[in-house]
Amino acid sequence: MNQPPANLRPDPTGPAAALARTSPTAREMKSLAAARKAGVRLWTWSLMRRAALDAFRKLDPRTLLRNPMMLLVEISALMVSGFLIQNVVSGESFRFSLQIAIWLWLTALFGNFSESLAEARGRAQAETLRATRKDVPARRLRGLREESVPSSSLRSGDYIVIGEGEIIPADGEVIGGAAFVNEAAITGESAPVLKEPGTDVRSTVTGGTLLASGSLRVRVSADPGGTFLDKMIALVEGAHRRKTPNEISLTILIAGLTIIFTLSVITIQPLLDYSDTEVSVVVLLSALVVLVTTTIGGLASAIGIAGMDRLTRFNVLALSGRAIEAAGDVDTLLLDKTGTITYGNRLAAEIHPVGGNQKLVALIAARMSSLADETPEGKSLLALAEQMGAPAERSLSATAEIIKFDPRTRISGVIQDGRYYVKGAVDAVIALSPDRAPDDLQQIVARISGEGGTPLALAIDKRIVGVAYLKDTVKPGMRERFEEFRKMGIKTIMITGDNTLTAATIAKEAGVDSYVAEAKPEDKIRIIRDQQRQGRMVAMTGDGTNDAPALAQADVGLAMNSGTAAAKEAANMIDLDSNPSKLIEVVSIGKQILITRGAITTYSVGTDLAKYFAIIPAAFVGAYPAFSKLDVMHLHSPESAVLSAVIFNASIIPTLVPLAIKGAPYRPAPASKLLARNLLVYGVGGIVTPFFGIKLIDMLITAIGLI
Repeated sequence: MNQPPANLRPDPTGPAAALARTSPTAREMKSLAAARKAGVRLWTWSLMRRAALDAFRKLDPRTLLRNPMMLLVEISALMVSGFLIQNVVSGESFRFSLQIAIWLWLTALFGNFSESLAEARGRAQAETLRATRKDVPARRLRGLREESVPSSSLRSGDYIVIGEGEIIPADGEVIGGAAFVNEAAITGESAPVLKEPGTDVRSTVTGGTLLASGSLRVRVSADPGGTFLDKMIALVEGAHRRKTPNEISLTILIAGLTIIFTLSVITIQPLLDYSDTEVSVVVLLSALVVLVTTTIGGLASAIGIAGMDRLTRFNVLALSGRAIEAAGDVDTLLLDKTGTITYGNRLAAEIHPVGGNQKLVALIAARMSSLADETPEGKSLLALAEQMGAPAERSLSATAEIIKFDPRTRISGVIQDGRYYVKGAVDAVIALSPDRAPDDLQQIVARISGEGGTPLALAIDKRIVGVAYLKDTVKPGMRERFEEFRKMGIKTIMITGDNTLTAATIAKEAGVDSYVAEAKPEDKIRIIRDQQRQGRMVAMTGDGTNDAPALAQADVGLAMNSGTAAAKEAANMIDLDSNPSKLIEVVSIGKQILITRGAITTYSVGTDLAKYFAIIPAAFVGAYPAFSKLDVMHLHSPESAVLSAVIFNASIIPTLVPLAIKGAPYRPAPASKLLARNLLVYGVGGIVTPFFGIKLIDMLITAIGLI
């Protein structure tokens, strides 16, 4: 590693040196990474205690305004508590009122607890991340002078230098040097990542990560509080979480049902007065709480929060709850071939001369056009050309003009000593050539494409002299995954810059539904808009600046963490592992979240139907004897029926908390089958469970003399 001159090295007695003694060490970074990778366990005493305390704090009516169902339960509990106090003061029997009051308060607490537990898991992960956000020393450049400052004093536009073993103090863009960076504190993966300037996806660094080897010069891109780590902590912690459209719709539905049941219970009292029958207000309030959908009301927020938490533990950051819901509704996947369907490590396997040129000419074209190419493909082509006999003594001259690869032109190379050496997509290089393409060119291209490889045309002075064979491999299991998506009704589209024959071969091997060959960046946004005009929901991945418009247009845009700032700003999800194939998992998680919400809603409605047969006949049979025909449970007494139903209603919420947080079991299937399965398992289960549960509770409380 290059050390700065002695007069520019950090002052060992300065403030930055003092910070160094408290900043995270490499060992601490590894332990933090291990903690992130392991995730947060659901049931720990610390987590449970924190959630329980928070559940009591959420009893504040101002907090419960966001959840009208739980607010109704708390109001009912307060009113029953008032009648309890009245009974105690007047000397009347209060045992029944006391038990109802206790269980109504527990219902409110259990509903709050489910949300608090989901939030506590997010806060625990945020604390792990926050440990990496300590103030660390930074070496800021002021002209030619280097000064030691705390990282908190860095601002966007500052220039800093970072050496081996140092914590990167701020987000920024690499403008010089080359280094391997350990991003384990962010991604959970300890394998170092190469960072260097001039690349579209490897030229950004994240504050809080560790520079493992080498050195970098970086331009700071974010002020304190606006770094990627700060945003990540806020998202994981749920500090800025807003309700999703589905959650808002469900809240409106619950509020509507609450109003209907409240009015129904209010109108019961005049009817009872008319029939000269007395039923206590405690029983009426109990009936109200039992009949409204308190289960989904208590668990709805937990499902949404847990969904974001589940994605986070999968190393995907959802920048909004809307993105998660969109992932569940996706029915079209736009997938890049390279890195998503194939491994993406295309390496040069063969070099062939064409047009009667000598083999050496093709090798020289391959080597010279790759001298300035820093991509793995370019480096492998350079190495293969030299291995096959290309002269290795020639290097880039000071006057050489580098032709950088551009997705639109699809060529790269150099102009040196008046000669033009390029390589690129066959059709793009043919378009440059003033001559007719060699007769044997298409034969070699067809063979390479037929084997699923990528042919690169090699040219000198715009005349094609050879073809290089870049070989890639389809990831195992892709055909099975795409078959699963077909069962779910999801259409898959592969997009690639390769020629039609190569694209068709890979598409057939992988099993995608359709493909777009010889695609340019602007084609992605065109395809997305075409699909959306047909009423479809589209998901895609991207990492480059040229992907940003398409990422913004897609319903679900998954950006790679290794990508450019523009790509990450445009997307609504970020994959910390920078694995494009993760999009497939994201859609599956989105589907599971929707199924979980549907399952618990179905179960909640089913239990309400069953509870109706438990509490209404028993509570009002005195006023309306005809209700005895509905008394299928034959409970011990009206009081035991009401108390049993209230106890069951309260107990079912904590019972379903693990399902809400972990998610309902999910297997890919068409929507009609998923609906039928939900209705059978959770709908019928919701109807049957209360009959057994309430009857058992009735027998138990009668046996021990609570009634």
